[in-house]
Amino acid sequence: MTQDELKQAVAKAAIEYVVDGEIIGVGTGSTANFFIDELGKIKDRIKGAVASSEATAERLRSHGITVFDLNEVETMPVYIDGADEINGGGAMIKGGGAALTREKIVASVAQKFVCIADGSKLVEVLGKFPLPVEVIPMSHAVVARKLAALGGEPRLRVKDGKPVVTDNGCYIIDVLGLSITDPADVEDKINNIVGVVTNGLFARQGANVCLLGTADGVKKLEF
Repeated sequence: MTQDELKQAVAKAAIEYVVDGEIIGVGTGSTANFFIDELGKIKDRIKGAVASSEATAERLRSHGITVFDLNEVETMPVYIDGADEINGGGAMIKGGGAALTREKIVASVAQKFVCIADGSKLVEVLGKFPLPVEVIPMSHAVVARKLAALGGEPRLRVKDGKPVVTDNGCYIIDVLGLSITDPADVEDKINNIVGVVTNGLFARQGANVCLLGTADGVKKLEF
């Protein structure tokens, strides 16, 4: 199976976690896009969705799914999103699509986080995938120096010669060369750096379930 076929398989499997008549939180990225397309097929079963990015909101609306502002929503039964890496404890690195802050906020309102990913995303130690850190633009240089002091190699994310700007008007620093054996501790340390909005470690609030696409079918991990 191709990587896209694996992503599509887990997207279909995730429909099982959709609660009829409720609002669902939806993530950002290629795997989440497959899920949105599946969600569109059962849109009449749900009240609507909360999107973790402008791109996700646009795709949801293209399927005729009502998109709610998170400020209108007190709680949701489930948030469904992909991951760039996930370990055996349910801790994840997210943010390859630059939506980490909104993803973390939307996930915090949900009662359950269901991670959907192809099998290559499951790792023993997080950090091979560069850790995204969202920062206030005026702080990116000073934050980068402090991230380097933690042992990483920070790089400002750039596209077409200009810094990538998030939906929040911020920049992304990707930290290479980390071996994250205590994700919750690293998450806290980076979030305590002045100028950091948040980082892509989802450890304090990780996945409850991971649907993993493999050549042998979809495997379910529970944490």
